[in-house]
Amino acid sequence: MMIDAALFGAGRIGKIHAANLARLPGMRLKYVVDSHAPAARELAAAHGAEACAAEQALDDPAVRAVIIAASTDTHTELILAAAARGKAIFCEKPVDLELERARQCAQAVAAAGVPCLIGFQRRYDPTFAALKARLAAGEIGAPEMLIVTSRDPGAPPLNYIRRSGGIFKDMLIHDFDICRWILDDEVLSVHASASALSDPAIAAAGDADSTAVTLRTRQGRLCQINTSRRAAYGYDQRFEVLGSRGMLQAGNHRPTEVIAYGERTVAADLPEPFFLERYRQAYAAEMAHFLEVMRDGSAPRTTVADGVRALELADAATRSWRSGQVVELDQV
Repeated sequence: MMIDAALFGAGRIGKIHAANLARLPGMRLKYVVDSHAPAARELAAAHGAEACAAEQALDDPAVRAVIIAASTDTHTELILAAAARGKAIFCEKPVDLELERARQCAQAVAAAGVPCLIGFQRRYDPTFAALKARLAAGEIGAPEMLIVTSRDPGAPPLNYIRRSGGIFKDMLIHDFDICRWILDDEVLSVHASASALSDPAIAAAGDADSTAVTLRTRQGRLCQINTSRRAAYGYDQRFEVLGSRGMLQAGNHRPTEVIAYGERTVAADLPEPFFLERYRQAYAAEMAHFLEVMRDGSAPRTTVADGVRALELADAATRSWRSGQVVELDQV
């Protein structure tokens, strides 16, 4: 059975989702919606779809799937509208910048009984997923500590930073999800420090570009996350899990795995330049999973509840940074 889908957002990530959706047998992109009409028309034409207004896409009973890749300030409205119409939802992170609105979305999705996947694509990365499977199989015993390194090659434009909700909600929300997923535990306390080191204008905008976060879980496990918006050598995405019987590491991806050995040096390719290249396979896998959820009734791997929990941690980290104190979370 062919599943018709409507895509909201024709920007960088919307184009990725549109291309991945078009490759899936059983899914068809019917509509593209974007506030910038020329972008919507261009992307729709590339995939045999129609550019239209939001109401037309949402009100079409043939549309069973809604993919939300528009700006964060549209997420809640679109989730609520899609849920009210009984449509399956895939939404990029974060659910919202405000916790209460995100929780409202979770309640609406639960009441409607529709699947709502959140775009934490790192769970679908083959390397990270392989580590998770080996951890779950007991290869290194019980996990005790997780160390996450997450560094961008450069900061986004200041106009984006000013409306992003801050580095913890915009960037580290992925790392908070990794913490919950890998340790299979809920966080009870958060301590965050942050600085603006690459550009004083980021500090003037009320944000930071470098962070160090320590999380403690319900079972006493520890997670340390270090992030930076300036890594001169590329997109640095790796983590390691220390367990009672050993350690598992997930390293960076490179364009090639060729290593050159010379008289004085050993050289390899730098890491992939940015997230679109690094998570190319993950983006394709998460859209394929979205189809499985709709077609087979499979349980979603990333739910709106996961989105809410990650946002709770991002909110706690922001408060910890600004107050200089540990933030305790309610028992889960």
